[in-house]
Amino acid sequence: MEVKVLNISGQETGKTIQLDDSIFGIEPNDHAIYLDVKQILANRRQGTHKAKQRNEVSGSTRKLKRQKGTGTARAGSIKSPLFRGGGRVFGPVPRDYSFKLNKKVKQLARKSALAYKAKEDSLIVVEDFNIETPKTKEFINICKNLNLADKKALFLLGEPNKNIYLSSRNLQKQSAVCASNINTYDLVNANVLVLTESSVDVLNKMFKVS
Repeated sequence: MEVKVLNISGQETGKTIQLDDSIFGIEPNDHAIYLDVKQILANRRQGTHKAKQRNEVSGSTRKLKRQKGTGTARAGSIKSPLFRGGGRVFGPVPRDYSFKLNKKVKQLARKSALAYKAKEDSLIVVEDFNIETPKTKEFINICKNLNLADKKALFLLGEPNKNIYLSSRNLQKQSAVCASNINTYDLVNANVLVLTESSVDVLNKMFKVS
């Protein structure tokens, strides 16, 4: 798959880059994407929810009323879940929501997400660029030049770049991440994927393209 390379002004440079079909041209696997996104979101959950059970609620332990002769149901404790202020039946307790997912499934999910972006023509390749000092305004101008001002855009960089990261982190719709750190959720969540030239080489090495 051949794609034209743009500069940060949004103009064609006359160069093209070959995107490997073993990554961007595969048949996407929806179930692999579902499993990987599910794991990512599950791993983000703190799991610190807690409700008091009847043995944890403060209150007297004396029997409320005599067993028989009252005309109502028997009651032994004010902490019963049947009474207001009592403990909760089967309430939430702290737990770990994370689960294991095979590496090959996660790799297939990322490749499937990249293939979807290529298939939907939601992929741009730009020249490697740098921002001298962290300036959000400069990053916004780059997004405007690429017609991404109102779109969720994910920039994939070939290597960590602190200035680009700091320039983009305050933006709600646009973000920048090193290609080696991509995950399926970020790829699926973005409307447009912006690859730098060096990030293509990183992706090829990640997925062992010869």
